[in-house]
Amino acid sequence: MTPNDLLLLASMIFAAAVLYTSVGHAGASGYIAAMALMGLAPDVMKPTALTLNILVASFASLRWTRNGKDLAWKSLLPLVIASVPAAFIGGAIQLSATQYRVLVGVILLVAGIKFLWKPKTGIAAASLPTDVPWLGGLATGASVGLLSGLTGTGGGIFLTPMLLVFGWAAARQASGLTAPFILVNSIAGLAGNCASIQRLPMELPYLVAAALLGALVGTQIGTRWASSETLQRLLGVVLIIAAGKFLFS
Repeated sequence: MTPNDLLLLASMIFAAAVLYTSVGHAGASGYIAAMALMGLAPDVMKPTALTLNILVASFASLRWTRNGKDLAWKSLLPLVIASVPAAFIGGAIQLSATQYRVLVGVILLVAGIKFLWKPKTGIAAASLPTDVPWLGGLATGASVGLLSGLTGTGGGIFLTPMLLVFGWAAARQASGLTAPFILVNSIAGLAGNCASIQRLPMELPYLVAAALLGALVGTQIGTRWASSETLQRLLGVVLIIAAGKFLFS
C-alpha cells in the first residue's frame, strides 16, 4: 500500500469512526466499506474490521457509560447472553449472498429513512421500562446476534433501531447499551476465528490511530453536543450508509 493509499484509507476510517461512534456504534460496516474501496483482500478486511471494532467499542463504551457508571447491566445481560451463541450460529449459515444482501439492505434503508426524517420526540425517561424485559431481550439478542454473525459486524446497526422501536430505551440510553454489546460480539467474532489474526495488515497501527481519533471526536459529539433528535438523525445516516453497503457492494 502506497503512502497516499494509506492516508486515504486512514481518512475514511477516521470519518467512519466519527459518524458511527456519535450514535454508540463502533463502525465495522464503515471500515469494511472503506477497505473494499481500497481493494484490500476479503481475508484481511474481516479481522482488521473486528480488531478496530474491539478497540473503538471499548473506548465508546467508556465514554457513553461514563467509565461504566451508567452502564445498565440488567438490560445488557439478556441481550448479550443470547447474542453471543447466535453470532456463532450465524457465522456458520450459508445463504444466497444476493438475496440476503437485498433483504437486509432494504430493512436498513427503510429504518434509516424513518429515523432521519421522523425521529421520535418527547420520550420521557419515566415512560420507559427500568430494564429490558428478559424474554424480549433474549429474543432480540438472539436475532441481532444471528444477523451479526451473518454479516460479520458487531450488530449495532440492528440493535439500536430495535431498542428505539420497542421503546426500551431513549436515544442516549440505546447508545449506552449498543457500544458494550458491540464490544462483546466483536470479541466473540474474532475469537471464533483466531487464525485470521495472522492476516492483519502491517499498516494496522495507523488505522488504529485513525479509528481511535475518530472515536474521540464522535463520542464527544454524541455524548456532549447532540440532542436526542439529532442522535436519531445521525443513526438514520449510519443506517442508510450501511444499507448502501449491503445493496451495492
